[in-house]
Amino acid sequence: MDNFRNIGLIGRLGSKSVIDTLKQLIRFLDDRGLNVILDQSIAEVMPGHGQQVCKQKMMGEICDLAIVVGGDGSLLGAARSLAQSKIPVLGINRGNLGFLTDISPQDFEDKLIQVLSGRYTVDSRFLLDVEIKRNGEPIAEMTALNDCVIHPGKATRMIQFELYIEGQFVYTQRSDGLIVSTPTGSTAYALSAGGPIMHPKIDALVLVPMFPHTLSSRPIVVDGNSELKMVISEDNKTYPAISCDGQLNLSLAPGDSITIRKKSQKLKLLHPQDYDFYRTCREKLGWSSKPGQQE
Repeated sequence: MDNFRNIGLIGRLGSKSVIDTLKQLIRFLDDRGLNVILDQSIAEVMPGHGQQVCKQKMMGEICDLAIVVGGDGSLLGAARSLAQSKIPVLGINRGNLGFLTDISPQDFEDKLIQVLSGRYTVDSRFLLDVEIKRNGEPIAEMTALNDCVIHPGKATRMIQFELYIEGQFVYTQRSDGLIVSTPTGSTAYALSAGGPIMHPKIDALVLVPMFPHTLSSRPIVVDGNSELKMVISEDNKTYPAISCDGQLNLSLAPGDSITIRKKSQKLKLLHPQDYDFYRTCREKLGWSSKPGQQE
């Protein structure tokens, strides 16, 4: 356990089951002589915890491992905070699907013993840097692990935008928007919109139109290092919005440009040794197993 001496704990707020699992986790780590550091926001709703506390963004500076208790949304938020510091992240599922937080709360002790003793696999997941410009000047920067989505916002009308890939004009589209997804996000919103499932090791992006006003518009898969640019048409009648991971949101104006490129830092996501991406797909997406077999 020498590699992981300082363990940061992050939890979803507003969930009793998350608090219960965190308390079990603290006892488990304390019994093994490990130093526990709680995320400040979750520590505030756990009076009498007796542990060291820090802001989530600082965990990467003082921790050897971060454990997220919650759903995939909780891990998405942690990833954006911690990717810069390269700290490995492990997820215990207290949400719904659990593609990223893949350890069950019922057997986290056995799985965590494996990880702490060095028996784990590492996924390197890339994130996206998103820059928004207005009149040629930057007005906002955002980060996404799953996806970046341009959508109508509060309006119920189609939006119009131009798409460029590596500086080359691709098309002008009228639709409800566009999803730009990493392989990590291909099993999330992009999947619901008809996009392909991409294995996490693929270095690619998928662009999935949302209800395009043409029958010929289909998802496009491009190289992961591609620079994408979308420009909101000047004659657009509505003010659309942009969302990253469904958690960061910003209103856009006609003429705004959105540039998306791969982030230089990556998320180091840990799994127990028996992690199997395709088994996760079978379990979470309801794929059938071989007749007569149970997973």
